[in-house]
Amino acid sequence: MDPIGLLFYLVAFLIFGGIYAILCLALNVQWGFGGLFNAGIAGFFAVGAYTSALLTAQPSETHVGGFELPVPLGILAAAMTAGITGWAVARICIRLKSDYLAMASIGIAEILRMVIVNEDWLTNGSLGITNIPRPFDGLLEGRAADILYLVIVWLIVALVYLVCNRLYDSPWGRTLRAVRDNEDAARAVGKDVDAFRLQTFVIGAALMGVAGALSAHYFRFLSPEATEPLLITFLVWVMLMAGGSGNNKGAILGALSVWAIWSMTEIFANRLPAELATRSSYIRMLLIGLLLQFVLQKYRPGLLPELSRSPARRRW
Repeated sequence: MDPIGLLFYLVAFLIFGGIYAILCLALNVQWGFGGLFNAGIAGFFAVGAYTSALLTAQPSETHVGGFELPVPLGILAAAMTAGITGWAVARICIRLKSDYLAMASIGIAEILRMVIVNEDWLTNGSLGITNIPRPFDGLLEGRAADILYLVIVWLIVALVYLVCNRLYDSPWGRTLRAVRDNEDAARAVGKDVDAFRLQTFVIGAALMGVAGALSAHYFRFLSPEATEPLLITFLVWVMLMAGGSGNNKGAILGALSVWAIWSMTEIFANRLPAELATRSSYIRMLLIGLLLQFVLQKYRPGLLPELSRSPARRRW
C-alpha cells in the first residue's frame, strides 16, 4: 500500500472524525447533560452548512449569497443562525416529553431539508453550492492544505471540548443535570426548568451549526445529500451511545470509533462482488447496529460512562 496515500486517507478520516466529534459533543450537551431527545441533528447541521457556504462562496447567478466573507465570519454566522433556529424550535417543542420532542424535532429537521432541496433561488437545490473556500486559501496547495485544515478542525474540537467541560462543571451544568434527573424536584426548589432546557437546546444547535460549516468548507461543495439523516442524525446518536452519554471524552471516543468502523466497512464494501456491492449500505448499517448492541450489552452506559451518575440514571 502506498504510504503517502495511507497518510492522506488518515488525514481525511481525522478531519471528518473531528466534525463528528463536534456533533457528538453538541448532542451530549442536549441529551447527556439535559436529557433532550433531539432527532433533528441533520436540520441544524444543514442550517450551519448552508449559512457559511452562502456567506463565503463566490457570487453566483443561481442562488442568493456569494458575499465572499472571511471563513471565520461564516462559521460564526453558522453557529448564530443554527442557534437562532434551535431557539425557535425549542420555543415550540421544549415542553414536550422525550419521545414527542424526538418526533417534533425530526419533523422540523425534514422541513428544513425540504426547503433546501426545493428553494432553488436560495440554495441552488439539488445542484448545490460550489467554490466554497477554506480558511487560509492560497497559503498552501494540494494535500498540504488538507493537513492545515485538519489542524484547524481539531483546534475547534479542543475548544468545543473545553467549553463543554466548563459547562458540565459549572453551577449551570449541575442544575441542568438536576433537571435531567428529576424535573419535578428541580421545579420544587425554584429552578426555571423550561429556561434551562431552552438554553441547552440552543447551545447544542449552535455547535451542530459549526460542524455543518466545517463540513461545507472541507468539501468545498454542498448539496442536500450531505445532510442525509442517516449520515448525520443516526450515526451521531450511535456514536454518543457507544462512547458514553454524559461524558465529553466518551463523546469524542464514540465519534472516532464508530466513524472508523463506518469508513473501514466502506473499503471492504468496495471489494465485494457486484451483486453484493449494491447492498453494501445495508451491510454497513447491520455492522453498526451489531456494534451498538455489543456495546450496550457489555457496557450499558457506553465505553466511557458519565462519572457521577445519580441512582435513577444508574438503574436505567
